[in-house]
Amino acid sequence: MHKKILHGIDGSDGSYKALGEAIRLARLYGADLHTVFVEEMPQYAGTIGEVIEEQATANGFGGKIMARARAMAEDEGVPLQTLTIVGHEVKTIVELVKQKKYDLLVIGFMGRSALYDRVMGSTCSSLVRLASCSVLVVK
Repeated sequence: MHKKILHGIDGSDGSYKALGEAIRLARLYGADLHTVFVEEMPQYAGTIGEVIEEQATANGFGGKIMARARAMAEDEGVPLQTLTIVGHEVKTIVELVKQKKYDLLVIGFMGRSALYDRVMGSTCSSLVRLASCSVLVVK
């Protein structure tokens, strides 16, 4: 059924739970499994130094997230390709799904920005609405 699965990860418990489900589905269907971490840079950096500092912090955080994701997949014997992309989460993932022709997107229900999501709108609901493939939301 599914041949190419993309998983969105942000380091939250929900995203790791979703990764577990994505790994299970990849093994079940013999599908290629990819995970993406989207680094969001500050909207209005005052100096190039602030951008560099923010990126260094994100790279350290993203590296730890991806190391844990790779370990989870390796423990289950499933190859995992990891991507780290700078951009806005929703726009970046929607474009990636379309470009790479994924047939399933697996995401956790609520990520790190739960308060922001309640006030401004959920990344999860935006991805469900805008992605060009099926979306599995794991609670």
